[in-house]
Amino acid sequence: MLRPLRTALALAATFSLSACAVPHLSLPKLPSFGHRPAAEAPAKPEPAAKPARKAFKLPALPHLFGKTSPAGPSETAARLKPGEWAQARSDIAADPDFRFGSLPNGMRYAIRKQSIPPGQAALRLRFDAGSLMESDDQAGLAHFLEHMAFNGSKAVPEGDMVKILERLGLAFGADTNASTDFNQTIYKLDLPRTDADTVDTSLMLLREAAGELTIDPGAVDRERGVVLSEERARDTPAYRVFKSRLDFWLKGQRPPQRLPIGKVEVLQTAPASRIASFYHAWYRPERAVLVAVGDFDPAEMEARIKAKFGDWKAQGPALPEPNLGVVARRGPEARLVVEPGAPLSMQIAWIAPPDLALDSQAKRRRDLIERLGFSVLNRRLSSIARSPQPPFQGAGAFKSDQYDAAELTLLTVNADPTRWREALNAAEQEQRRALQYGVRQDELDREIDELRAGLKADAAGASTRTPSELAGEVISSLDDDEVVTSPAQDLAEFETVVKGLTAEQVSAALKAAFKGDGPLIFMTSPKPVEGGEAALLAAYKAASAAEVSAPSAPVTIAWPYESFGAPGKVAETRDVADLDTTFVRFENGVRLTVKPTHFQDDEVLVRVNVGGGRVSLPKDRPSLSWASGAFIEGGLKQISAEDMERVLAAKMYGARFSVADEALVLSGETRTDDLETQLQILTAYVAEPGWRPEAFQQVKSRGKTIHDQFEATDGGVLSRDLAVLIHGGDARWAFPTRDQIAQAKLDDFRNQVAPDLATGPIEVVIVGDITAEKAVDLVARTFGALPARPERPAAASDQLAVGFPAATPEPLTLTHKGRADQAIGYLAWPSTDFWADPQGARDAAVMGEVLELRLIDELRESQGATYSPQVTYNHSQVWPNWGYVSVNVEIPPEKLPAFFADVRKIAAALRTAPPTADELERAKKPRLDQIEKAQATNGYWLGELSGAQGDPRKLTALRAIIPGTERVTAQDVQKAAQRILKDDRMWMLQVKPEAK
Repeated sequence: MLRPLRTALALAATFSLSACAVPHLSLPKLPSFGHRPAAEAPAKPEPAAKPARKAFKLPALPHLFGKTSPAGPSETAARLKPGEWAQARSDIAADPDFRFGSLPNGMRYAIRKQSIPPGQAALRLRFDAGSLMESDDQAGLAHFLEHMAFNGSKAVPEGDMVKILERLGLAFGADTNASTDFNQTIYKLDLPRTDADTVDTSLMLLREAAGELTIDPGAVDRERGVVLSEERARDTPAYRVFKSRLDFWLKGQRPPQRLPIGKVEVLQTAPASRIASFYHAWYRPERAVLVAVGDFDPAEMEARIKAKFGDWKAQGPALPEPNLGVVARRGPEARLVVEPGAPLSMQIAWIAPPDLALDSQAKRRRDLIERLGFSVLNRRLSSIARSPQPPFQGAGAFKSDQYDAAELTLLTVNADPTRWREALNAAEQEQRRALQYGVRQDELDREIDELRAGLKADAAGASTRTPSELAGEVISSLDDDEVVTSPAQDLAEFETVVKGLTAEQVSAALKAAFKGDGPLIFMTSPKPVEGGEAALLAAYKAASAAEVSAPSAPVTIAWPYESFGAPGKVAETRDVADLDTTFVRFENGVRLTVKPTHFQDDEVLVRVNVGGGRVSLPKDRPSLSWASGAFIEGGLKQISAEDMERVLAAKMYGARFSVADEALVLSGETRTDDLETQLQILTAYVAEPGWRPEAFQQVKSRGKTIHDQFEATDGGVLSRDLAVLIHGGDARWAFPTRDQIAQAKLDDFRNQVAPDLATGPIEVVIVGDITAEKAVDLVARTFGALPARPERPAAASDQLAVGFPAATPEPLTLTHKGRADQAIGYLAWPSTDFWADPQGARDAAVMGEVLELRLIDELRESQGATYSPQVTYNHSQVWPNWGYVSVNVEIPPEKLPAFFADVRKIAAALRTAPPTADELERAKKPRLDQIEKAQATNGYWLGELSGAQGDPRKLTALRAIIPGTERVTAQDVQKAAQRILKDDRMWMLQVKPEAK
């Protein structure tokens, strides 16, 4: 569907309680700047993430602040009747490939056949019930109830549901998930196969969650610690800012009083009966939607749904919808929140009643025209942020619907804490300039071109969307009662709206969007601000009094990198038939690896490896990889990054840069017809990077408060310090100090990177919807046309030598400045590299999965001590003799000693006796299914084929990963535990609150 954009601010997070049923809680997402590489981060191997398409990088912002909403007059909510879909009341036709229906009890369902990838399916069960529906004494119980859905029902005893799913091959966390938000709760199952047993069992479990939960008092008490662990982990500076901001904006309304995590006192004391009351009141058929997408017969699936859910009946009368409160009339107001560990951020808001009209063509037209106006304004704000000595680090404007309670139009700014006045002046005046003088036709045409490129790519790839993506589209439509439409419909709708669209029409829509009460000025600062809130109001008044002039038109410029000289000649071609891969070597030494696939129509991924990467960096000082974002933002010698985006607005491309272990990496995602442009861009970054100082300065500016942000949470400290510690203190993994960031110079970064770019060997990997012949031709005209590159020399042994920390009798202690009850326990055992014992590494991976199952059973299920026991394993393919298995957990500080003792006991038990047959199956099957699912993606092959042309062992490992995992026995797992999980080799670390 063509929907309002839902991206988020940098350094922001979404505060719905996503994935809260998942034990695999990764370390918290942390503020970053540049593109700091993972540096063999302590996480399980995952398929390469699918990079974002360039044309979707539109500068609108909001999911942190609620859901976006189209413009239009406020209307009284016109709720759908039980069993009714949005298309029944709309002039928009629904996607014909979905089968929409409802049961006599009011439950709705949407079904679609999708046989790509074959044998997979996605099931989603969504309830129109979230924290907004709670009473005062139920605050947090909507989320608590979501936890209880995995803790016992009439047909499934407590503790069995997850085990049943694991036996079917569903990994708890990756395939089995749930989330609770203000207005909804969603249960998610991604099925690795669609045989009758898997489908029937999965539907049975969802039916049990819908109406048959037992909510046993003992199970509730055991789960309290898990829910409280989640509350601790989520209480970060960013979350506290979110709460304050929502309370300021929605003064006297319901959402600020009903945050999904709830109140600690309720979570600690609420009886099971109170959770059950919420369950029976709100988990009702007429408030439920089941979505099933996958490789099955829709008629058979419909029959299964009717048979399984047809007897579900609501208990008791329906309760009235919650009263969200009336939007109060507001004048100019300001709120200043001082939050150490948070960056300086300012939002200027205009508030109005919500738009509750149902979906229609007219509403979508208004939304698109307004969206284009915001895109023009945001482009201008982005241009200011890219200028030399910019007044702010980033700014953007958008409209946001606050959970149907109010509608906000927002101007948001991130800035250096010492320059907030300048930032406010610049952002307010640019916004006012756009309203006063409007947008230009050339600006509008650019945004239309860029959005059209993305919609065309969506339409071209529509038939190969995954079941999970398709199910997600239906689920996301339910929040606003939108009609589910196809990419082809969206493209046609778009073309109809933009045909003849004028700048005057868009200017009027943008101006209308800023009407509302206010402004409401909210600012977060890491330090007190002289004058406080009065100073904010005075600064805004002064900024708005200044006159603004009309914007100037841009200078016409052409794309200067269409030719790199005579096309290169192929020196050697080799086919790897069983992997459908072609290896090519050009006469200039450039190597090309091509794998044509049909996983995703019109998608092509490109990765370029240049030089030696981290292997070649000095070992005695931190690398400048933290500043890698400045490389792409620095543009090219003959054109800036901003001008490049303007010239290539109608193209789809990506440009990312990072420092990996073995190479500098440039990468991008494109569509088939734009691969030539994509390769021209990446070739130009290798041959003629721009090295613009303003881009480097912007990264440095964002780094001024980065340590404060890290130190504010236990996860932040661990994320900052773990990489260098677990690599034996090797400075190549060290995060820079405050002084090192402040003193860093562009020339230092350039001197680290430029030699590899200029003379390092080049490997290009292309995977996706492309033929080998076409890929060879395009690379010949780009990378193949560059001057000759030498073969990669063998790395010096001292550069490859990486240590592992020595065993610790007592945990090493790091401290954070967050809550006194927040702590992380971490321990690791050294292993060896992958090539030393490939099958041993596979054995260790399965052993790690068994270890995690036992930790979850003990720490989460039995003790209720934590939300997040997690085992990770890493056996390096780069660093000789280096690898490890680790455990980490979020837990109260006083429980850290018991955590370390429990891990020792569990490890000892695994050394003493092999896992049971059931444990082995529940460990292996989800892992095998995850590998098979990953292998049906372009991202997996892009990563796995990287470096394979120069190291044939990688091809052997690729072929062996599934059969090698299948052959792991219970005895192999025990031997791996005996080899690795030794008490005298265990390294322990704890992150505790700073003494006050």
